[in-house]
Amino acid sequence: MTDDDEIKAKEAEYGEKMIEVKLRFWTNDLVIDDKAIPKGQIVPKHAWAFGVVRMKSNKAHGIVAEQVEQFRSLLDVGVAIEKTLKKHGIVLHLSPTMKPYMAP
Repeated sequence: MTDDDEIKAKEAEYGEKMIEVKLRFWTNDLVIDDKAIPKGQIVPKHAWAFGVVRMKSNKAHGIVAEQVEQFRSLLDVGVAIEKTLKKHGIVLHLSPTMKPYMAP
């Protein structure tokens, strides 16, 4: 943020105050115990460890949902979330509990 930038607060309706990021895990074509699950069927509460991160549209924050960011491992989820936030111009601020860990 530069000195020329000014933070402008505004009212937001209920349900539009938070910024929402969604994780979606693929559930198609699962193989469990070397047995393929028939096409078009799912196994409840089972999913692959990969999928997509997407941002939900939010008029109050000026967010228009764009492309999804894929992740291929649970270790990639944080990177996919970070890319999604950057793509939409989201600025995160440190919580009071995190500030002691950051250098001045």
